[in-house]
Amino acid sequence: MTNLQNCLDSCSIYVGTYAKYNNGSLYGKWFNLAEYSDYDELLEAMKELHQDEHDPEFMMQDYENCSFFEKLGLIRESYISKDIYEIAEQINDSSYDVEVFDAYVDCVGKMDFSSVYDSVINYYIGEYSDDETFAQYMLEENIPDSLPNYIYIDWEATARNLMYDYFESGGYYFRA
Repeated sequence: MTNLQNCLDSCSIYVGTYAKYNNGSLYGKWFNLAEYSDYDELLEAMKELHQDEHDPEFMMQDYENCSFFEKLGLIRESYISKDIYEIAEQINDSSYDVEVFDAYVDCVGKMDFSSVYDSVINYYIGEYSDDETFAQYMLEENIPDSLPNYIYIDWEATARNLMYDYFESGGYYFRA
């Protein structure tokens, strides 16, 4: 399995054509994007499926497991961007899973991928089970080993205050 397949592995689209749809047919096929090396190869497979039409106008009638690409506007009903493979490759070449990029978009909203990529690279802290665990991780180095046992740290309050400078989605934490 190549890196590209890792990011696109579960992303699939169902492709029919407008002509068939307008004539009452939903004939098409599910295409797993990871099975194609680039957009042009996917386009050729779609053309081959609908070779009974001279110039088929493709209709992406459904898609599954493509939420990140949908959030970026790269895939939606009746549309798939030529850039989807290039972006998937950039994600796979990074040291982060697509879920990290997806979490960032959840936190800040729709942006162009270049901005999302740069922000993840610069602001991603890590994955933690909750804000208190994140706060403990962030402050551990500043707590002396010889801290007297009568000193109590309210991690919930500490985390609440710390989160003014950070944000989180799905357990993924980013610097604000």
